[in-house]
Amino acid sequence: MTDHPANGLDDVVHQRVRLGIMAIAHQARQVEFGFLRTTLQLTAGNLGQHLSVLEKAELIQIEKGYEGKRPRTWVILTTAGHAALRDEISHLKQLIQQVEQADTAPTTNQ
Repeated sequence: MTDHPANGLDDVVHQRVRLGIMAIAHQARQVEFGFLRTTLQLTAGNLGQHLSVLEKAELIQIEKGYEGKRPRTWVILTTAGHAALRDEISHLKQLIQQVEQADTAPTTNQ
C-alpha cells in the first residue's frame, strides 16, 4: 500500500498564508514586507507571526535595511525553503491527480 499524498503535506508550509508567502518569495529574489502584507491582505502583526514561523523553520531569511531613509524588511526564501516549496507542490499535484482520477472513474452501486 502506498502512502497517501496528503500525508506528505508539511503543516508549516501548507498553511494558506505561509504557502502564499513562500510562493511570492519564490517568484522574486527578495520581497518587501509591505508588498506581502498588501498582496495577502494581512495585518502587519499577522504577517509578522507567519514570518516568525517560517524563519524559525529556516525556510525564509529576514533582512532589514533602508531604502533611502525609509526602513524596510525583506523576505528571502532559503535553499531549504525552495526545497520545501517544491516538495509541497509535488504532494499537492499528486493529491490533485488522485482526485481527478477518482472523478473520472466509473461509479459502481454499493
